[in-house]
Amino acid sequence: MSISPRIVAVFGATGTQGLSIVQALLADGTFVPRAITRNSSSEKALKLKTLGAEIAQADLWDIDSLKQALSGVEAVYGVTDYYDPKNLVQGHNSEMLLGKNLVDAAKAMDIKYLIWSSLPHCTRVSNGKYPNVYHFDNKANVDEYLRDSGVPHSVLHTGWFLENLWNYNNLVPMPDSNCLELTVPRYDSQSPQYFTWIERDLGQCALALLKHYEDPESEVLSRTFYAVSAKSNYTQFASTLQQALGKPVSFVSSQTTGLQEMDDMYDFQSEFGLYPHTAIPDPRLINLGVKFHTTEEFSQEIKGRYV
Repeated sequence: MSISPRIVAVFGATGTQGLSIVQALLADGTFVPRAITRNSSSEKALKLKTLGAEIAQADLWDIDSLKQALSGVEAVYGVTDYYDPKNLVQGHNSEMLLGKNLVDAAKAMDIKYLIWSSLPHCTRVSNGKYPNVYHFDNKANVDEYLRDSGVPHSVLHTGWFLENLWNYNNLVPMPDSNCLELTVPRYDSQSPQYFTWIERDLGQCALALLKHYEDPESEVLSRTFYAVSAKSNYTQFASTLQQALGKPVSFVSSQTTGLQEMDDMYDFQSEFGLYPHTAIPDPRLINLGVKFHTTEEFSQEIKGRYV
């Protein structure tokens, strides 16, 4: 008698977050990842298939396609992309609508467990000072909808992606110099930042939750967890990078990203902090077996990119 595979549907599977989840599931072997993508024949999707993931085509705007993709699925890792051009044209609340569609589909398909990737509600935390950080507030609004839905779940918060250093050119060589500049807009040099090494740490956080959600003693259900690898200010981070890379690294706070919403996001993080009342790394995730990496380990790992 064959045992049915324990399938986890991973949204955003071809992006930074989703890829981390898929790779962690494949490496562990307890679950079979089903990568959900709008284009199942894309190069990235086909690469995941060769690695051993199932591939399913679905669109978060189309609930019927979601239900079909979730057939036979035990659990879901849900994430949305506010800045996807298809979503952006639908207005400021588009990401919230997509998240609600996913929750509705999960409920209809009797999904046993949903991990929702989220962020703080800037408007509420700042008491209305920063009401336009839509890609934060949209996700946080889905938290509430998920809680009210009755779908068994956990919320997983992330920090500033360490991969931003090269994905968004936050760490670049200075012209005619051996020095590097760590540039983050509108950030006070002494304000703490909350860093997540997505590739190494996010996947293992999700995997730990998936392995323990059925165990009442683990207290996973209906909780918010923090997939944050480390906490420091950017001046300290620049010093860590400098020590690992063997060349001068200076932190520079530039005036603007060129986008008002992103400027407000950095202003919010610098002034209020992402998770000021939370122990970092999250001790509950450590108790579930997560081994978080330090910024020192990260800096050593990326030497090849900058040396």
